[in-house]
Amino acid sequence: MGQDLWILSLTVLGFSSIFGALNMIVTIFSLRAPGMTFHRIPLFMWSVLVTSFLLVLAMPFLTVAGVLLLFDRLAHTNFFVTGSGADPLLWQYLFWFFGHPEVYIMILPGFGVISEVLPVFSRKPIFGYKMIAYSSVAIGFLSFGVFVHHMFVAGIDEALQVFFMISTMLIAVPTGVKIFSWLGTIWGGALRFKTIGGISGVFLGSVPVDVQLSDTYFVVAHIHYVLVQGALFCAFAAFYYWLPKITGRLLSENLGRLHFLLFFIGVNLAFFPMHQLGLEGMPRRTYHYPQAPEWQGLNDVSTIGAYIIALAILVFLWNVFDSIALGHGKPAGDDPWEADTLEWATTSPPAPWNFARIPVVHSARPLKEDVPH
Repeated sequence: MGQDLWILSLTVLGFSSIFGALNMIVTIFSLRAPGMTFHRIPLFMWSVLVTSFLLVLAMPFLTVAGVLLLFDRLAHTNFFVTGSGADPLLWQYLFWFFGHPEVYIMILPGFGVISEVLPVFSRKPIFGYKMIAYSSVAIGFLSFGVFVHHMFVAGIDEALQVFFMISTMLIAVPTGVKIFSWLGTIWGGALRFKTIGGISGVFLGSVPVDVQLSDTYFVVAHIHYVLVQGALFCAFAAFYYWLPKITGRLLSENLGRLHFLLFFIGVNLAFFPMHQLGLEGMPRRTYHYPQAPEWQGLNDVSTIGAYIIALAILVFLWNVFDSIALGHGKPAGDDPWEADTLEWATTSPPAPWNFARIPVVHSARPLKEDVPH
């Protein structure tokens, strides 16, 4: 019964994600400020828009898979029962058609955060606004054409393997466009080092490499590097950047630097050794390996790194509690970062009505380039 409730809860959550994404899409299309064209909306909004479309298009496949699985368990149908003639690849196709866009659902908002934070703390406009915006669209489009690279060892036709290997490598191009645009933004900027500041997937996109490393710790290392050093670092950047606007209080700069240092050391100690363990053949989902005691040392290093990550999270939580809940954080003011976008034009925290009158937007940097009206 526990499994049935788990599947049902995941299915209900899928509907929730779809409706939430539709809300975001409608809001971005119909409730923009006067003058805010699609080439003037913040790049974070571009990432949210693409993410929302991915949710609307990809999430139904997981929802359908969950409903069919419930039918198999409760109504004794045979959608996934291979002993009764079901296709053994059906579940994998349904899951991974959702599962790989889901990776970009998690990382694209982080890309949007970087695109907002870097120009503010480089004291320069973003380099290549349109390139970053359209590369997000390209990532969203291409994300539906790479999902079979998770199934290279599942008996897929060789021609399909080659196609999905090429498409997997192709999706690295728009990500590279973003990275070079961010570097162009930093280059020559007056950098301010505040505390807001996954190439291994390309290797796994190669059929021979993927077949060799499938179900090893290299795969574990890859996904953790992408989502912890990618999405989670970006999430912390968003916290440090926008929490003062939400609460009216700045977080402690010293604790923020300690948090970053511990977290940076911890994630690399925890996840970098996993690459080597995978190359040495350690299978994933194991905790006991008497056949290879030489793996113990690197696993111990990973464990130490995990404890350092936990310590970093405790530092962050104490920073939030001390600065916000106890009120020890410095008052943020309306625009502590000298930022560009509209949210910094109102009070911190914002009034329930946000603005006394709706502002008219004339550029992508309304607080820097627009003439006051």
